[in-house]
Amino acid sequence: MVIEVSFKGNRREFFDWPFEDAPAVTTAVVVEVERGEDLGHVHATGDLALKRKAGTTHGKASSNPLRKAMRAANGDEITRATQQRADEYHVRVRAIEKVRALGLDLKISDTEWQLDKKRLTVFFTAEQRVDFRQLVRQLEGSLGTRVHMWHIGVRDEAKRVDGVGRCGRQLCSASWLPELIPVKSSVAKDQHLSTLNPAQISGACGRLMCCLRYEHEFYVTQRKRFPKEGKIITTALGEEKVSSLDIFRETVTLRNPVGESRIVPLVQLRQEMAGEPVTVVEDERTANDGGELEEEVIPRPMPRQHRERPRPQPTQQSQKPAQQAGQSQPERPPREPRSPEQKSKNRQRSQGRNDGRNDGRDQRRDQPRDQRPRGQQQPPRDTTPASAESGTPTPGGTPVQGAGPPGATQGEPGSGRRRRRGRRGGRRGNLGPEQGGSQGGQQGGESSPPSGGDAPNGGAE
Repeated sequence: MVIEVSFKGNRREFFDWPFEDAPAVTTAVVVEVERGEDLGHVHATGDLALKRKAGTTHGKASSNPLRKAMRAANGDEITRATQQRADEYHVRVRAIEKVRALGLDLKISDTEWQLDKKRLTVFFTAEQRVDFRQLVRQLEGSLGTRVHMWHIGVRDEAKRVDGVGRCGRQLCSASWLPELIPVKSSVAKDQHLSTLNPAQISGACGRLMCCLRYEHEFYVTQRKRFPKEGKIITTALGEEKVSSLDIFRETVTLRNPVGESRIVPLVQLRQEMAGEPVTVVEDERTANDGGELEEEVIPRPMPRQHRERPRPQPTQQSQKPAQQAGQSQPERPPREPRSPEQKSKNRQRSQGRNDGRNDGRDQRRDQPRDQRPRGQQQPPRDTTPASAESGTPTPGGTPVQGAGPPGATQGEPGSGRRRRRGRRGGRRGNLGPEQGGSQGGQQGGESSPPSGGDAPNGGAE
């Protein structure tokens, strides 16, 4: 009878069971290995073991006759194997330290003792060929046993270390997958997954996930029924280009030379390409007399809270004047209707106002831009000092009004002149007598009266 035995790190091998009664699954057995004995657990027996041996990589690897399973393990052997599993961690740490000391470009994945400790297997991964003979000599000298270095791939490393995948379950390679087959990039391209980030379709080993191969056959079979993307075909509307495919809904997106696109079922597309009459299955909701879906208007009762709204009650402040007066407020008399003559007068009055405004706007619009009035006209700026009492004329012939006493500089209090800055930082001219005199008196102290007149308080001091 053939049985399949599993060891540490999901490593499995097939052995011959010489006894009549088949062992139960997960039974600990002692098997014969190279130069000694080892302990494992039964994984499959009978027909299932024969089927797995024919379809797994570890079953077809060697053509030599199978080794024998010697006996079922007793309690002492199981305890010894448990202690060895705890000691394997320290051996792995020691091996990693020696690798770093020697500067070898390899990664120690796991270590495994044989039951009789006559052999230690070291599993490692490396990108290139590594000369590890010096490492083996040092390990054999410190441990006093034979060391066997076993080079494995990244997928085998993930299978041996085990873990949880992106789906939240145990890795398929460590739980049930019989053999590890490399996944090509064409598998992701056929499923339109090549546009995603490579990290999103990679497993714990850093390679493409093994589960991409599960549905690959379905994608390949379905795409054979559809025309290729980018192909120009002849339909009932002329030549159109296949833009995209939906193999699940079995629809094709077509685009004409103008740029308009439409979605056609695969059955209808085949009929158009063959020149057969198109049979379109109408939806039951739209198959009415008008060809459109008519919505039924169902009257709904208005909620009770919206039927009767509470009227606002008068406050105490609004009731107080009425209570003091002792009588209710008189009602407003109705407005008397206007006569036609009064309406015509009001119409002429409003029309005259609008005409006056429009005339002013037209007059300003006809004037040149430089001569248009901008606010209040200001007198030209003059820097020649003049006396307020004498009203000395300027070189232009215009007396200076609102000037301060002799000796007062421009911009000082009492001078009657004040510089103003515009919004853009520019300086405007002097203010007129109506503005400069009053503001100067309020802000700068005393102001001089306008020339040619007497001051109300006896003149300027």
